Amino acid sequence: MKIALLGLPQSGKRTLFSLLTGREVSEHRGEGESIEGVAPIRDPRVDFLAEIMQPNKVTYAENKIVLCPDIMEGTGKREWLDAARRCDLLCLVVRAFASERVYHPAGSIDAGRDRRTLNTELLLADLELIEKRLERIAKEKKSGRTPAQLKEEQTLAKCREAVEQEINLSSLEFDQDELDSIKSLNLVTLMPLLWVYNVDEDKLAEGQGGTEENFTVSALIEKEIMGMDDPTERREYMEAIGLSSSGLDRLNAAAYDALGLMSFYTMGKDEVRAWTIRKGTAAPAAGGKIHSDIERGFIRVEVVKYNDLAVAGSEATVKAQGKALLKGKDYIIEDGDICNFRFNV
Repeated sequence: MKIALLGLPQSGKRTLFSLLTGREVSEHRGEGESIEGVAPIRDPRVDFLAEIMQPNKVTYAENKIVLCPDIMEGTGKREWLDAARRCDLLCLVVRAFASERVYHPAGSIDAGRDRRTLNTELLLADLELIEKRLERIAKEKKSGRTPAQLKEEQTLAKCREAVEQEINLSSLEFDQDELDSIKSLNLVTLMPLLWVYNVDEDKLAEGQGGTEENFTVSALIEKEIMGMDDPTERREYMEAIGLSSSGLDRLNAAAYDALGLMSFYTMGKDEVRAWTIRKGTAAPAAGGKIHSDIERGFIRVEVVKYNDLAVAGSEATVKAQGKALLKGKDYIIEDGDICNFRFNV
């Protein structure tokens, strides 16, 4: 799963990318260049399991982050589009911080205006793709249309009408046939969006957490937090400014959740690991994330609920309490399940 980091120039997305992935990005990167990195999702459940097991290795779930080229208002240039279309979630960074050292292309700070600008650029990008495809279908009509082409044309007409009215396609209802007919276009307003407001320090605590589609973070504060090696010092600093946890950790987790993803866990002396699956995944398919042999030869899975383990303090105690569950191939893995798969190939 990939997350596109998008925004106007000087919004702070390059700083957020570096903080999330640990990868430094030159201020003079090539025009139109996109850069990828991996952001581990700090998970207190993984930390707790590691404390119990003291394993040789600890592996967190990850998000792949793509830093896209700047969105340039009104230029018609869309170098950002190809990179964004290959992602699964758009994370749009909106500048809401003031700084005399960092200019704003529009000459003033207005987060509402910038959000409207960004959304308009997304709509225009989709409109251009839709119209080009409709033009091509019109030419193909001369040789006769297939039912698939007819469905695509009807769906695109529906999309064009919405976009022209400045309605994001994610707000519309589509049946599966309609979605399949336009899948290859990867229309950006059909993708899930997460709006990230990069704010001043004094605005951070009041907007902490955000909502399902709106998130508040301060790149400047996150940079200071990441520069503290001592966990106690870091915690005390966050408490002093009214933060319960790092904004980067919350942002990374929010993006993960927005993609419909969740984690299950395996634990042993060799490794404690979080595994990424889609919500609603059955046990054999979840096991297949670990190794294809597990899915192919699945017998059953032993499941310990994280909350039960957290209360009991050890896996042995959970089992003694009769709370270790044996589940078959129809079991749907739940967020936080600690799994031990049994299989035979």
